Amino acid sequence: MTRTLARTSVLVAAAAVLSLTLTACNGDDNATDSTQAGPTASADSAGGTGGADQADQSAGASTGGSDQGGDTSTGDNNAGEADVCRTDVLDVTAADNTTDKAEGTVTVSLKNIGAASCHIIGFAGVDLKTSLGDTVSVDRNGEQAVPQILKEGETAAFNVTFPVNNSGGSGVKLTDMVVTPPNETQPVTLKWPAGTLPVTDGEDSGKLEISPVSKVSDSPAG
Repeated sequence: MTRTLARTSVLVAAAAVLSLTLTACNGDDNATDSTQAGPTASADSAGGTGGADQADQSAGASTGGSDQGGDTSTGDNNAGEADVCRTDVLDVTAADNTTDKAEGTVTVSLKNIGAASCHIIGFAGVDLKTSLGDTVSVDRNGEQAVPQILKEGETAAFNVTFPVNNSGGSGVKLTDMVVTPPNETQPVTLKWPAGTLPVTDGEDSGKLEISPVSKVSDSPAG
């Protein structure tokens, strides 16, 4: 009887120890699971913060792009550009400015009498009419044309150079000069204000040519 009770006590004690061991193991497993779950949750939290930072950076980049787009925008460079100086807004006159005994000069002036500014560039067309009914076209001299803006009352001009008749004879008498302003088709007919041309008989007695139009620097505006 005494042995039986002793054996029973040993079995109960062993069972108690086994129960404590299993409880401790289960506790370690739960602790391990909890420890592993912690970093995972922390990583998720860090990832969420990083996403917010990226969103902020994206918003900043988008704003920067919008600002750059605003900075690079330009207005219409052609807005307010002056129209071509048409014949009907130009007062065209001619004067003899010859000072050389061999080469003559006739200056043709084109004054803007319109109510608005206009632009003019290039060479006019010039045809000379003779007393015999012939027409002589004047060549360009090859100088570089520069664009000019003529305000109301301002003047552009060009020169017609021609050989002076020093032959002692009557030469070729010019009666009229037909001038077509640059980039226009409507001509103006003027009286030739200078002397006669020499009779060449096929020989070169001098150049007959025109210069491009240029603004007269002292032309008053208004």
